[in-house]
Amino acid sequence: MQSMSKGRYNLRIAASAEDLAAAQRLRWLSFRGDQGLPEARDSDDYDARCTHVLIEEAAQGRLVACFRMLTLTGGAEIGQSYSAQYYNLALLQGYNGRMVEIGRFCLHPEWHDPDIVRLAWGLWRAMSTSTRSACFSAVRAFTAQRPRITKMLSPCCANAILRPSAGCRGSRRRKFSASRALRARKADPKRAMAVMPPLLRSYLLMGAGSRIMRWSIAR
Repeated sequence: MQSMSKGRYNLRIAASAEDLAAAQRLRWLSFRGDQGLPEARDSDDYDARCTHVLIEEAAQGRLVACFRMLTLTGGAEIGQSYSAQYYNLALLQGYNGRMVEIGRFCLHPEWHDPDIVRLAWGLWRAMSTSTRSACFSAVRAFTAQRPRITKMLSPCCANAILRPSAGCRGSRRRKFSASRALRARKADPKRAMAVMPPLLRSYLLMGAGSRIMRWSIAR
């Protein structure tokens, strides 16, 4: 895959152990905050199996976003995905086609330019079109974040299609179905955009809202 650019930013594939270390450090900062641990990284066993994508500010070469991609040859390998730990994806085992799992997407806490997300989105769309790959990802949140998530999603629930997706269901053991908590709340799309985190707001503005099948938050 060739590098891509948009505005001030360049996108490229990690090419060294130093690149991977930088991505893991950024993930730690984004997911956990500094916590006074300058060498701490977010890592797991999936890192060795994934392709890691870096988005850098062109002038200074500073890493501002990253994510990883796990390629599966077809549905028979769905159990090897990160998402399979939290969702029952058994009905996708018969999918006959290439699949790419997008994971650990994060932005640097000090950077909020929507062009960063648009650059990543452009790669996903180009990849799914040119290679005919089905892209998917897991949405996770800690239990303590559930009230905030329900409050955030409730204003826009009228525009979301709250129904099960094609064979993708949250694990009963590790699932919180936000749709149950949203039923009694009145939709207010304008207020929804005002309280939405920048990353999710960018997804919706770029058309992802029409593809929302179910709000299931896994711990």
